[in-house]
Amino acid sequence: MTAPHLAAHDLACRRGDRVLFRGVGFALEAGQALHLAGANGIGKSSLIRILAGLMRPFAGSVERAGNVALVDERLALDPHQPLGRALAFWHAIDGTVPTLDDPFGLADLADVPVRYLSTGQKKRAALARLAAAQAPIWLLDEPLNGLDTAWAAKAQAAIEAHRAAGGLVIIASHQPLALAGVQTLAMADHVPAPQSDDGDGDWA
Repeated sequence: MTAPHLAAHDLACRRGDRVLFRGVGFALEAGQALHLAGANGIGKSSLIRILAGLMRPFAGSVERAGNVALVDERLALDPHQPLGRALAFWHAIDGTVPTLDDPFGLADLADVPVRYLSTGQKKRAALARLAAAQAPIWLLDEPLNGLDTAWAAKAQAAIEAHRAAGGLVIIASHQPLALAGVQTLAMADHVPAPQSDDGDGDWA
């Protein structure tokens, strides 16, 4: 795995007339993890999409070395296909070979159409797709939602294994995280103060 690097330089995000956050900056290297913390609607998902290259920042820039794999609320698996075939599609796209290892407990679900999976099963399938991509940078938006305590622990064990193998991880989560040495970025620290309506205020 090529040593990854991901840095944000003075990032800002605007949605409509509202600036969600500004001044976000960090730098991560191989083996590191960053937890994005904050209330719903504060901009965690938007930040992850900017880091993934799916949104343009309102200001600032992203510096990235290494491929990115993303897990968010969009499952990215064909709901009409059996799970095994849906995952095989991504193996073909990523140029990877399916493994006999089944850390996410999906072997018995290979013939089940994706649309019939439970919320937790879909999340485990998304994490399996993520792990198979062999991308050094993982961007995870609420990866533990829908998982029971045992599967949440296994998901975090997979995250730790990815870090130990030289990957880096950014996680937006309301769930408690049991990750060693994880850094925290409090999104509330980057929310602009409300501006007056006299036309003299400037968020920048």
